[in-house]
Amino acid sequence: MSRKLRFGMIGGGRGAFIGAVHRIAAQMDGQAELVAGAFSADPDRSRASGADLFLAPDRVYGSFDEMATAEAARPAADRLDFVVIVTPNHQHFAPAKRFLEAGFAVVCDKPATFSLAEAVELRRIVDTTGQLFALTHNYTGNAMVRQARALIRSGAIGPVRKVLVEYSQGWLSTHLEATDQKQAAWRTDPARAGAAGCVGDIGTHAENLARFLTGLRITELCADLTTFVPGRALDDDANILLRYEGGAKGVLHCSQICVGDENALNIRVYGETGGLEWHQEHPNELIVKHPDRPREIWRRGNAYVGPEAAALTRIPPGHPEGYLEAFANIYREVFRALRADLAGEPRPADVEFPTIEDGVEGMAFIDAVVHSHGAWVPLPRA
Repeated sequence: MSRKLRFGMIGGGRGAFIGAVHRIAAQMDGQAELVAGAFSADPDRSRASGADLFLAPDRVYGSFDEMATAEAARPAADRLDFVVIVTPNHQHFAPAKRFLEAGFAVVCDKPATFSLAEAVELRRIVDTTGQLFALTHNYTGNAMVRQARALIRSGAIGPVRKVLVEYSQGWLSTHLEATDQKQAAWRTDPARAGAAGCVGDIGTHAENLARFLTGLRITELCADLTTFVPGRALDDDANILLRYEGGAKGVLHCSQICVGDENALNIRVYGETGGLEWHQEHPNELIVKHPDRPREIWRRGNAYVGPEAAALTRIPPGHPEGYLEAFANIYREVFRALRADLAGEPRPADVEFPTIEDGVEGMAFIDAVVHSHGAWVPLPRA
């Protein structure tokens, strides 16, 4: 296929955060262009957002349903190749279902859906339609995350024993949603975010990263959820004990009331013979730990880094790559698969991006956390 892929966007209009990130990432490699959108549930706001992005007025829609109908009716040489869904959680399932059943590939922000039941149903729809569905757990697209996974797979640290993963932010340490701040308002609203607040927003990233690195699935968990900010309807802090298949144990902490923390996603994995540590705020470095010699700091782009990481490295070492590039790496993999689908060819054997299976796993994690009730035993006082 000797042309750019055409995509439309659901959500991501004026005042949105993640929509702009997706637009940058999808277009970073020059392989795709935004040509249509239903950018808001408010038709006027959608049209204004489309004008901001210099789109043709006849391809800016007042609803996703109107967009699906109109785009499906366009000539094959002009219609969309895929859509990107960047709405609040409660508006993921319906547009994904509508566009998949209309014959379009879908890229969706995480978590996959509003509830586990919706995620399971969406998996059925993906399987039935055969359309591509990708979920943007973007941290899995980081080069040094791929390097860490490669080392674990190779046995470099031995069988995994312990996983410590945390994601802490401080931006919701006050009742920010009471000011009608858009990002805070929907993330703390059960009607839009779902059953969990902090856990659904960033805890799912931590769970996905741990599973991606180790290849291990959680078998059981015990969660302690807290809402520290008075008047808030959903959790803003969580501490979770994990049991993994194979006997490994883990601790997952996520919080949005850690004053002064920005985007501190960190993971440590310990095996029988070594350990690994990665910090999202220093994404170009991987710390490798040994029992009998000093720890090493591996840096992206150097010759000692393996092929998995090298394949996701865009510029020479010393020039930082991070959040946007990792996002773009996910999109680049999606495009490899989508171009094969559109050409009626098998997808490349090595293509890799988060799928609906990751979405179902993430929603199962949220569901289990919300329903977990740890038994608290008071300390005896002598």
